[in-house]
Amino acid sequence: MPEAIEIDHIWKYYGDYPALRDVTVGIAEGSCCALLGRNGAGKTTLLRILAGLSHFERGSVQLFGTGPRSSETRRRTGFLGHGIGIYEDLSARENLRFFANVSAVRNTRETVDSWLCRVGLDRVAGMPVRQFSRGMRQRLALARTFLHDPNVLLLDEPFTSLDDRAIAMLSQLLIHARQRGATIVLSTHQLREALGIASHVALMENGKLRYTGERTQAMLDDPGLLYRLHTELGAA
Repeated sequence: MPEAIEIDHIWKYYGDYPALRDVTVGIAEGSCCALLGRNGAGKTTLLRILAGLSHFERGSVQLFGTGPRSSETRRRTGFLGHGIGIYEDLSARENLRFFANVSAVRNTRETVDSWLCRVGLDRVAGMPVRQFSRGMRQRLALARTFLHDPNVLLLDEPFTSLDDRAIAMLSQLLIHARQRGATIVLSTHQLREALGIASHVALMENGKLRYTGERTQAMLDDPGLLYRLHTELGAA
């Protein structure tokens, strides 16, 4: 498969601190890459660069042959970050209608209603988001991210605040996205859930890429294996 995402010798600094250090990796079209690492490893920084939300000092990044800040790339990308990116004074339905219009989604009403059902918010669709629990907000943010059937999904800790039922729902959404050919990069500490979906793994530590390759059965059997073999701190 051709590479949907090409990251070539990326360096990113915050002041004098190198948050990303010479990161190079290619992610094939239609694959799902679990981006793993402890807090501060550089996962969020890399995802924000891929989403066109953060500059970098050296190297190059391309998604389907164009830069992450191009209008074409943004149209084809769905990004879920820590900030969720929904409007608290609007209802769930109003939020999705707004984002559907921004993304030029066809059949807006049917699409919005379908996604409200898929994430289990159809019964509270008219409620202002400020009244939602953290888990409900996360489910709405997921619907916003998937709404326009993006070719690339960039998900930063997508399992945050989800209960077991919602985790199962998200897992199914990711499987369906792969089935339609989407390329997925997700960072998470939910190792078992991520490895169960991922086709590939990238492990980061201190801004460096320590390991990249296909997800193996051994990783599924022992999720801590990668950390023990490829990081300085091991599985501790």
